[in-house]
Amino acid sequence: MTRPDVRPGRGAPENRTPDRFNLPVREADGDWLDARDEVDGALSPLRTTVTVEHPKTIISRNQSPDVGFDRSINAYRGCEHGCIYCFARPTHAFHDLSPGLDFESKLFAKPDAAKLLRAELGKRGYEVRPIAMGTNTDPYQPIEGKWRITRSLLEVLAETKHPVTITTKSDRVLMDLDLLGEMARDGLVGVALSVTSLTPEIARTLEPRAPAPRKRLAAVKALADAGVPAWVSIAPVVPAITDHELEHIVEAAAEAGALGCFYLPVRLPFEVAPLFRAWLDEHFPDRAGKVMAIIQSLRGGKDNDPNFFSRMRGQGPWAALLRTRFERAIRKHGLNVEKRPLRRDLFQPPQGAQLRLF
Repeated sequence: MTRPDVRPGRGAPENRTPDRFNLPVREADGDWLDARDEVDGALSPLRTTVTVEHPKTIISRNQSPDVGFDRSINAYRGCEHGCIYCFARPTHAFHDLSPGLDFESKLFAKPDAAKLLRAELGKRGYEVRPIAMGTNTDPYQPIEGKWRITRSLLEVLAETKHPVTITTKSDRVLMDLDLLGEMARDGLVGVALSVTSLTPEIARTLEPRAPAPRKRLAAVKALADAGVPAWVSIAPVVPAITDHELEHIVEAAAEAGALGCFYLPVRLPFEVAPLFRAWLDEHFPDRAGKVMAIIQSLRGGKDNDPNFFSRMRGQGPWAALLRTRFERAIRKHGLNVEKRPLRRDLFQPPQGAQLRLF
C-alpha cells in the first residue's frame, strides 16, 4: 500500500500528479524563516508552480451557523506552508490534484481579485458585512511576497471603508501594517495569528514552511503596538501532541498584547485523515494510536465529525476538559474581555460605482 505524500518536496513519485500546466518551476520565496530554522537549519526551498486563475467572482458566501462570517475571499488556492492538518487540502481535488504534495507545490493565484472585488462592492443593493480572509488558504503564504494580491484586496477595502478579518500564520502580515493601521483607526479590521505550538521541534513537523511561532507572536505585538486589534488562534489543538501547551500559548498571547484567544480541536476531513495518520506514524510512532483514539473520542467514534457546532468544539470528556482548561487560562490572563465589533456604517461604494447604477 502506497503511503500518502506527507512531506513537502519529498513525496513518492507514484503519488505525484503530473504537471499539466507546463509552467516554469519557481522556488518558494527565501525571505522568510520557517520553524525548522529554530532546530536544524533552513529547509530546502520548495519547488512550486503557480497557475493564474480567472474566476468570475471573488467573494465566496456560506450559510454555516457555526462560523462568525457569511462571506470570505481567498486570493490563492493551495498553500506553501505545508501544514499537515490543513482542512483545505481536499479542495485541490477540484483541479484533479492531490491533497498532499500537490496542495503545497501546485498553487493558484487570482491576480484579478481586486478588480472583481471592486465590481462586487459596487453592485446595487450590496449589503455590508465583514469579509473574512484566510479561511481556506493563508493570504500571507510566501508567494504573497511577489504577487501582492492580498495587498491589492486590502487597498480596495481600505478605500471603501469595508470591514475585514484576517487569519494567518505568517508575520508577513506586517508588510501591510500601514493599511491595517489606517483601517484599525476606523474600527474596520481584526487580525488573528495562528499559533499551534511554542516548541520548535513540534512546529517544524506540523507546519514545516510556516514562520516560526516566535515570529508570529512578535507580529501580534507589532500589530497591537500599532493599534490593530490582534488575537491568537490556537488552532488546531492536537491531542497528546500540542494540547499540553494550551496554557503556555494563552500566556504568550497575553504577553504579546493580544486582545484574546480562541481554539479549535483538530479536524480530519476526507483525505486529511490518511495524510495525518501517515504523519503520526513517521514523527510520533510511540503515541500514534493514543492520538487517534482521543481524536475519535472527540468526533463520535470517527476520524471526523462534519456536523455543525460539534465539528468546531468536539464532544465528550476530553473536549469538556480542554474547554475548562482554556476558560481558566483566559480568565487568569484577562483575555477575551473587550469586544470590538467591526463597523459597517462607514462603507462607501467604489469610486464610479454610483454612476454605473444609472
